Amino acid sequence: MDARGTTAVQTPTSTIGHLTVPAGRLTPGQRARRGLAARTVLPPRAQAELVLSPKRPDPVDAMEDQARDRVPELVPVRHGRMMESPFAFFRGNAAGMAADLGAGPVSGLGAQLCGDAHLSNFGLFGSPERRLLFDVNDFDESAPGPFEWDVKRLATSLAVAGRGNGFSGKERRKVVREAVRRYRDATADFATMRALDVWYARADIDELEQALRDKLSSKRRKNVDQALSKARSSDSLKAFAKLTELTDDGVRIKSDPPLIVSMSDLLPDASRAELEDQIRNLLLRYRRTLPSERRALFDEFEFVDLARKVVGVGSVGTRCWIVLLRGRDDGDPLFLQVKEAGPSVLRAHVPSAFRQRGPRNEGERVVHGQRLMQAASDIFLGWQRVEGIDGRERDFYVRQLRDMKGSAEVERMDPNGMTMYGALCGWTLARAHARSGDRIALATYLNSDDAFPDAMAEFGEAYADVNERDYTAFVDAVKSGRLPAETGL
Repeated sequence: MDARGTTAVQTPTSTIGHLTVPAGRLTPGQRARRGLAARTVLPPRAQAELVLSPKRPDPVDAMEDQARDRVPELVPVRHGRMMESPFAFFRGNAAGMAADLGAGPVSGLGAQLCGDAHLSNFGLFGSPERRLLFDVNDFDESAPGPFEWDVKRLATSLAVAGRGNGFSGKERRKVVREAVRRYRDATADFATMRALDVWYARADIDELEQALRDKLSSKRRKNVDQALSKARSSDSLKAFAKLTELTDDGVRIKSDPPLIVSMSDLLPDASRAELEDQIRNLLLRYRRTLPSERRALFDEFEFVDLARKVVGVGSVGTRCWIVLLRGRDDGDPLFLQVKEAGPSVLRAHVPSAFRQRGPRNEGERVVHGQRLMQAASDIFLGWQRVEGIDGRERDFYVRQLRDMKGSAEVERMDPNGMTMYGALCGWTLARAHARSGDRIALATYLNSDDAFPDAMAEFGEAYADVNERDYTAFVDAVKSGRLPAETGL
């Protein structure tokens, strides 16, 4: 029994269902019994209950705590983006929900978690084979933990987004239930598959579009076609055209403060030669984290320029850089994103039985989670630890800035569209969990009834209420001047 009074599900080797014990060493029957045992510890229907700590911190205090290690001049931008809506606030408050999830009981069945599995953290990207795939696309908070935490984050995001789009309570419940039913059914399918078939499973957009075409209205088909076309054209060439300009010193990244600030503007007194030497050393250290064949490709490029860039909602204020490199000539650009990786928001709240010795570098933790959960990962995905301009060492991970990436416009979805999209997210999350967790135990726990989907619909609505209260307190703190905010950026 852990500190929360939750009994962990024991395996024959006296460990619980997390990643340190390969489930394949157990028989299918033993794995199914683990799922049955978890149903006794925390029945699926009981997952509906939202348990909040009596010592739950004030949400405004929590926002101030989160701001302490961020770039000071970018904190108002982060707050401004979170003010846009309760859904935007929810996106930026992964830390708050992680703390709340940590206050309640858990099933004892684990997997590698995304850690921030809201519906806007799923999207399109290009595989190394240049196929357009749909997958989880944000792993900043990835860590091992109770599988249901990811599902609750997804379910709540659907409830919060549905409220923002004016859906009725009945419509929101249907959206959430269908997403979680798809998660349940996909988990059952993966439980019957060979390990290699699970690993090779992916949501190929061309195949998916063909299968869904008859279910889409002509207007929705047009919207899908436009989104896919936009994603396919999103690459380094397009980024190069949008983000650079020709100067007396050659092609450079175009400043657009505070969203994009060149290194020369951040450090006006430093010589360019000194900066370039530092960046080259940084890239050499990152290069060592790439597979050998990718190093050969990376060596074809040379450093051109560096700038700080604001990205996302919750990530605003963390240190994020974009690096412009050149291959054969200016018509052969490569943009890399170098993003700060701090400790996962889950780390302090995951029950001790799920914790394991992981990478010492937080960037490597993110890369490990991405490679484990995604069907295919960026060919330039790697990590590094560097000393910043303030003299502090920080961890970073690296990936391409744009590589056939695309995301859905959640605010434009109607109930039918969000139902279909939520179901796709549910399948994708199930596949990600099946790659790392005990899919047979998970399928047994979920069963074939609607106890878990109904519970997630109730939980999602309950936490959406909490999110609205926190959002109101947050907006009031901005209006009173306690929290700084800059909108429209």
